[in-house]
Amino acid sequence: QVQLVESGGGLVQAGGSLRLSCAASGRTFRNYAMGWFRQAPGKDREFVAAISWRGGSTYYADSVKGRFTTTRDNAKNTVYLQMNSLKPEDTAVYYCAADNVGRVTTSQYEYDYWGQGTQVTVSS
Repeated sequence: QVQLVESGGGLVQAGGSLRLSCAASGRTFRNYAMGWFRQAPGKDREFVAAISWRGGSTYYADSVKGRFTTTRDNAKNTVYLQMNSLKPEDTAVYYCAADNVGRVTTSQYEYDYWGQGTQVTVSS
């Protein structure tokens, strides 16, 4: 069992930066691939980024490539999403998720555990 808690969301102007954190409980965190998803009002949840269990592989949605970076610190049971050059269209609730297979995947249906989400609002 893994419990996930996101933090770091907030209100930022366009062009600004935020860093989201996702703290995980459970001794087996290091075995899980981790993903970031987001959901804007009236839209489906969409994939943002993912990182393999060792951190050696990452994958990003085209819409955030070059602006967002995901990393992890297995010693701290934490995964991060650094978001730079934020745009108003990045406004959404951001969720982290854990996949016990350990591979990078973009499909939300492959993830076993989810956090409660953190709001990110980018003003123009």
